[in-house]
Amino acid sequence: MAYELPNLPYAKDALAPHISEETLNFHHGKHHNTYVVNLNNLLDGDSSKSLEDLMKETAGDASKAGVFNNAAQIWNHTFYWHSMKPNGGGKPTGAIAAKIDEDFGSYDKFVEEFKTAGATQFGSGWAWLVLEGGKLKVTKTPNAECPLTAGATPLLTMDVWEHAYYIDFQNRRPDYISTFLESLVNWDFANENLANA
Repeated sequence: MAYELPNLPYAKDALAPHISEETLNFHHGKHHNTYVVNLNNLLDGDSSKSLEDLMKETAGDASKAGVFNNAAQIWNHTFYWHSMKPNGGGKPTGAIAAKIDEDFGSYDKFVEEFKTAGATQFGSGWAWLVLEGGKLKVTKTPNAECPLTAGATPLLTMDVWEHAYYIDFQNRRPDYISTFLESLVNWDFANENLANA
């Protein structure tokens, strides 16, 4: 069995007007799918290992960089789609809200750190909310890197590769980041990940 492109958890027009159907056609249908095709080619269609195991086994191994990059990008993108939802955004509720207040001091402080991580990730990469050592942290990773391989538990991510926002926001990454937090972020998903951590 080969790895397959996971379906989006919503219709391709469901995040409009914030993220357009055109963006999802390219981002999910082309970019995400290419990582699936590439990984299947590299492994001759052998999908016997989970993406998480593949990532952990190949992280930091230059000779396996192709496998790591494609496996991680499949995982990261799937996680990103679930980190957003139609009519999302705004302040969190539930356990994640209390944990954010406890570990960051306030939701506004979290927003400040998350925006900074996304805006200052040079080139391509990701901004993350993770649980590490029992505490919430904001972190950023370049290219296909994922906090999962460093022992942290991802709770939420935002893709800051240009193809995530360029059709809708052009070069205005800070506007995309603000829109992600105000109108897209899926706090229910973060709460689920926190509960399972």
